[in-house]
Amino acid sequence: MERLLWPEGAPLANGTTDEDRPALIPYLLEGSGHAAVIVFPGGGYGMRADHEGEPIARWLNSIGVSAFVLRYRVAPYGYPCALLDAQRAIRTVRHEAERYGIDPNRIGILGFSAGGHLAATAGTHFDAGRPEAEDEIERRSSRPDLLILCYPVITMLDSHTHEGSRLNLLGAEPDPNLVELLSNERQVTADTPPTFLWHTSDDGAVPVENSLRFASALREKGVLFDLHVYAHGRHGMGLAEDDDHVKGWTDACASWLRYNGFAATARE
Repeated sequence: MERLLWPEGAPLANGTTDEDRPALIPYLLEGSGHAAVIVFPGGGYGMRADHEGEPIARWLNSIGVSAFVLRYRVAPYGYPCALLDAQRAIRTVRHEAERYGIDPNRIGILGFSAGGHLAATAGTHFDAGRPEAEDEIERRSSRPDLLILCYPVITMLDSHTHEGSRLNLLGAEPDPNLVELLSNERQVTADTPPTFLWHTSDDGAVPVENSLRFASALREKGVLFDLHVYAHGRHGMGLAEDDDHVKGWTDACASWLRYNGFAATARE
């Protein structure tokens, strides 16, 4: 059953349909103390791709990780709505960790394409929570414990951005200050979480330079990362089950999650 992030109505909401009401859809393992990953499907900030939602959550379950799929706001909603939704999702899972059987210190986020931009934004724009907040959820940290970025949009700068994502997020004439703020390769710090990235070298929609630049920024700040660039593959492959080479990203990611103490020690 979905969990509305703001049952009384989301900030900046313009209506009461599902598209105005961000929510988490849980895919939980039995028992307690599990790591969790919140999934942000891609879709250019104009939609959310189904094949980058539930199938990813099911795969995470198969390697011993509880999962949530986030229904975040997309166009006509622009910045900062999706980021508010992502931050609230992390705070909510952390706040309700006991109820969900989750370890509150092992909460990661995974995003594809524009959802990867959202994940990278949440991983570089976070806070420790507001202790004085009346809403107990807002007292929780919004920092994810790790990032998984799948053919992500990273930059809003002209040279390598995805124009559709930038248009939906920031509008036709974006504020230069927001372009800088949301070019996440410019926002990495030593406190950015460990990151797994994968891309294809000939991605025709979101250039591989997005992942390369983020990895370079992580390196400069001393943040550990995995970077996997596959020779060939279209944008938006999801699990990539139809490609014998690229589908290896899930095994690489499972290994990385085990390395970071998130996944089960052996595939179930």
